[in-house]
Amino acid sequence: MTDEKRTEGKSESRILTGPLAWEVARFGTPLAVGMALQTTFNLVDAYLIAQLPKDEVGAAVGAIGICDQVAALGTILSFGVSTAAAALISNRKGANDHAGVQRAAWQSILVIGALSVFLGGVGGLGAGVIVHDLIGAKGAVAEIATSYLRVAMLGSFSIYFLLQLTNIQRALGSAKTPVALLVAGNALNLVLAVLFIFGPGPAPGWLGWSTELASALGIPRMGMIGAAWASILSRCVVLLPNVIILARRFDVFPPKGSRGPSRTEIKQLADIAWPSSAQFVLRISAMLLVNSLVARFFTTAEDQTATTAMGLVFRLDTMALFVAMGWGNAAQTFVGQNLGAGEERRARRSGWLAGAYDVVTNVLLVVAVFHWGEAILRVFDDQTPPVMIALDYLHVVAPSYFALGLGIVLGNAMAGAGATRTTFAVDALVILAFQLPICLVVVGALGGSMRALFVCVAVTNVVSAIVYAVVYGRGGWLRSRARIETRAAQ
Repeated sequence: MTDEKRTEGKSESRILTGPLAWEVARFGTPLAVGMALQTTFNLVDAYLIAQLPKDEVGAAVGAIGICDQVAALGTILSFGVSTAAAALISNRKGANDHAGVQRAAWQSILVIGALSVFLGGVGGLGAGVIVHDLIGAKGAVAEIATSYLRVAMLGSFSIYFLLQLTNIQRALGSAKTPVALLVAGNALNLVLAVLFIFGPGPAPGWLGWSTELASALGIPRMGMIGAAWASILSRCVVLLPNVIILARRFDVFPPKGSRGPSRTEIKQLADIAWPSSAQFVLRISAMLLVNSLVARFFTTAEDQTATTAMGLVFRLDTMALFVAMGWGNAAQTFVGQNLGAGEERRARRSGWLAGAYDVVTNVLLVVAVFHWGEAILRVFDDQTPPVMIALDYLHVVAPSYFALGLGIVLGNAMAGAGATRTTFAVDALVILAFQLPICLVVVGALGGSMRALFVCVAVTNVVSAIVYAVVYGRGGWLRSRARIETRAAQ
């Protein structure tokens, strides 16, 4: 037996039999860190864009905030497929069904390829309609956002496949290797972003090293658009070792002759994936709703201050969201593998433990917001008006990150049993029946302030956590386990 196979077997044993509190922490910490690193692609871009000349910064920050939210919709759609694949793979892994693992992994990769073509085409060709007509952006923000979104969406396959391949590894019990590759990808992204954004110059003094290198390589100054190209290329570089690891260490690719599309397997994936994708589309749409209300009621073509502020706070919101998804991924793996092995009580406890760890993690984020929030925001935009609006948002919304994270983790834990329809129903209820009407009434009908809108966001996070805790505690979602077991046996 090779060292890699021994490591794989040891990880599986820990998930199924090790001290649960310790194993969830050991497995979940690198996943939470890894998901946080996913957001640093955007944080690095935002920081470097903030170093552009002052006449470019305001519009660029507002534009990237809009584009990141729109691009996140496509990422979430692909993540639904990854969630479905992880649920099937982890259950089949727990049941020692290697052929089933191969089928789920390979068919999910084929589906991600099809989504990449479709979403890249729609987002790339329809960038102008999305930015101008759907979001309602105006002026220079709209012009820059359209150009950036076109490039980002055409290259979106890179993030879709990166999430998919790392999720397969996670479902099979590997947490550290994907994180190490993400660290390498972020380092490369930093270098490429500097080169592409500033090119041969001008650049801030401490980034002066890049101008001579860019000149020697013939790289032009691309401004904000360069950040999109840097992220795409760095992710593509990281994809190759992920493929090699999946092939050699985990042997997830089926033999030749068995690699065509399987209608049965794809239907099984779709049955779990569509509610998960729809659920997270609802979550991102709720964020877009807030951004759209701000753009429509609190900005003009000449004054984009509020939109710029929302571009700033979206980064910290995304950090809280992705860290929770990291702990949720850990919960999903533990729930899936333990249910596959018939350990229902251990599976249920793992979801609560992962949720508790996310709450602890959010203490650090909330403390950072209240103690260093203004300094953090000024790293990305040193203009006082948008920073003050963003700081007001964070002081209202950041305390609800505890609730936001708990709801996400428990939802992902239920997804480990294939209960994505349940999680979709919960989010649809909270967002469509609570957040949407309350936001429209407060801002549209009552003429409420931006701060009132921010309060609506915070209250929604709390309501979501309460509903998820009740649903998870009642345990009805475990009935989805039967569907997973049926798939594993086919």
